[in-house]
Amino acid sequence: MSPLVRAVRRMPNPRLTGLGSGLFCLASMFALALLDRLLFGSSLLVYGVLFLPVCALTAIWVRRADLVTAPIAVPIAFAFGLLPIADSDGGFWDGLMGLFTALAMHAGWLYGGTLIAGLIVTVRKVRMMSRRPAQRRAPAQPPRPPAQKRRPAQTQPRRRTT
Repeated sequence: MSPLVRAVRRMPNPRLTGLGSGLFCLASMFALALLDRLLFGSSLLVYGVLFLPVCALTAIWVRRADLVTAPIAVPIAFAFGLLPIADSDGGFWDGLMGLFTALAMHAGWLYGGTLIAGLIVTVRKVRMMSRRPAQRRAPAQPPRPPAQKRRPAQTQPRRRTT
C-alpha cells in the first residue's frame, strides 16, 4: 500500500449535518480571512486559493442526507469571509461597497469553489444511487421461521375472600 493511501486513510472522516457543514465552512473562511489579513495583508488571491480546499472538505464531510447543502453554504461562506479583508475606510456603506467590489472582482474563485463542491456532491450522490439497486439485487437473508402465536392465558375466576 502506498504512503499516500495510508495518509488518506488516517485522515478524519466526520459526517456533518447541513447546518454543521455550513457552520464549518463559515467559521473556516472567517478564520482564514483573519489569518490572511494578519499574515498577507488582506490578499484576495491567498483567500481565493484557501477557499478551494474548504469547499472540497465541506462537500466531502457533509452527510448523505444533506448533500444539497454543501453547494449552497459555500458561496455564503465566501461572502462572509470577505468581511475582514474587503477594502473599507471604516464606514458601513464603505465596507459594503468594498465587499461588493471584492465579490465582483474575485467571482472566479467563488464560481470555482462552488463548482468543486457541486461536482463532489454530484459524484457522491450518483455513487449512492448506484449502490441502492445493487443492495436490492443482493440475495436476501433467508426468512425467519414465523413466530408461534402466543395463546392467551386462561383465566380462572377469582375466589372471593371475606
